[in-house]
Amino acid sequence: MDENRLRGIFTPNLVPLDARGEIAEPELRRYVDWLIDRGVHGLYPNGSTGEFTRFTADERKWIVEIIADQCRGRVPILAGAAEANVRETLSACEHYADLGVRAVAIVAPFYYKLSPRSVYAYFKEIGDHTPVDVTLYNIPMFASPIDVPTVQRLSDECERIVAIKDSSGDLPHMIRMIQAVGPNRPDFAFLTGWDAALMPMLLIGCDGGTNASSGVVPELMRKLYDLTLSLKLDEARRLQYDLVRLFDTMIYSAEFPEGFRAAVELRGFRMGTGRQPLSAEQQVDLATLSRTLQCLLAEHGFTDEPVGGCPAGEGEDVSPLEVNEIVLNVVSELKRRGLM
Repeated sequence: MDENRLRGIFTPNLVPLDARGEIAEPELRRYVDWLIDRGVHGLYPNGSTGEFTRFTADERKWIVEIIADQCRGRVPILAGAAEANVRETLSACEHYADLGVRAVAIVAPFYYKLSPRSVYAYFKEIGDHTPVDVTLYNIPMFASPIDVPTVQRLSDECERIVAIKDSSGDLPHMIRMIQAVGPNRPDFAFLTGWDAALMPMLLIGCDGGTNASSGVVPELMRKLYDLTLSLKLDEARRLQYDLVRLFDTMIYSAEFPEGFRAAVELRGFRMGTGRQPLSAEQQVDLATLSRTLQCLLAEHGFTDEPVGGCPAGEGEDVSPLEVNEIVLNVVSELKRRGLM
């Protein structure tokens, strides 16, 4: 087994902010320790969940500096190094190499919609000059897609390109990549960024995942990984179903990644207000979402039930009066915690 191969659960960690909207370094350090203590295999700062575009280039470097210092080599770091162009991306690669990260993750160029040939040329330039190993980051919803022929060509031509993180959630696409790349690059790692498909992705040959849910329930994501690799499939399936409910609630019920920030807050961290302004209606929606998340987390013993308790079962009809009572209870609880 290749000891340097990227494998396991890498947490794309969120960044706590203080009352001024600045990086809350002590809370970030506490969060890093908490994640490592609960079994994640690695950390992934400056990913989409970490809202890398909402920080300056200097702040992004500082985030990795903090995490590398706090981590002290206990787990490998996959640092997001996606900048706006090749020159700045290579500069970030050099900085993170000096910090001792295991690899960097680089998204295909965003804003401009590029052809596969342009995507190849971009990564080839980086692959030929990077001082640190590179993980391709395919996230078609936000950036130019990286197709299978491009992944195969880059893996054949660039020794420093060692993995791909694919957030499409497309199982056949992942199978095609593994089939295309595996024969010539048995050391190449495949990571899924779509939490709802972790179990089936592992079963078809993925090495692990960069999963936002692991920043909220690291214990469960690590358990799902271990159960799947041990082929305890009935237990793994039940846990995957539970995690899909939690993941869907966090990702679809609020602007990404506000649902994840709200859930981490419920795990005991002061995340502060995100840098993306929210309307008054969105703030009310987020308060209601926090109650739903608290009920889901309470099912696994990670938090107490909210004031007023949780619904007895899925799909029960809730009257307008009950909805109003729920909202009032949530607002009361947020005020008690000093969050409103």
